[in-house]
Amino acid sequence: MMIIHHQGAIEMADLAVDRAGSEEVRALAERISAAQGPEIDEMTSWLKAWGEEGPQDADMGGMDHGGMDMGGMDMESAMAELDGLSGAEFDRAFLEMMTEHHRGAIEMAETHLADGAYAEARELARTIIDDQTREITEMENVLRTL
Repeated sequence: MMIIHHQGAIEMADLAVDRAGSEEVRALAERISAAQGPEIDEMTSWLKAWGEEGPQDADMGGMDHGGMDMGGMDMESAMAELDGLSGAEFDRAFLEMMTEHHRGAIEMAETHLADGAYAEARELARTIIDDQTREITEMENVLRTL
């Protein structure tokens, strides 16, 4: 599920790279997108090595992008809302949604840190918690300037 969650972050961040009104938001979105891809690759390779199903093999039961909820919106709704915005309005909505998205990732990572069977995956969970907590602080600081 974390892989699908990360894919959603990339989708949102890539839209922000194209649509952000401020260079600060665009640069943050580029960093978010760049960080998520290698983590997806790492998690996918672990699943294969451990003989586990990857997200392409699992029945997600209609969970849109890993059950993400950003202010009451699923990923499809969030992307539709972002697509209709521009400038500072886009930046504000993107930062608010990505902050919620990161909080969801942190929650999943904390669960895995507590319950995960594989040391490598627990280590990545700790990295995700640390990195995304820093990004949330950065996004909250940028939001205060908009």
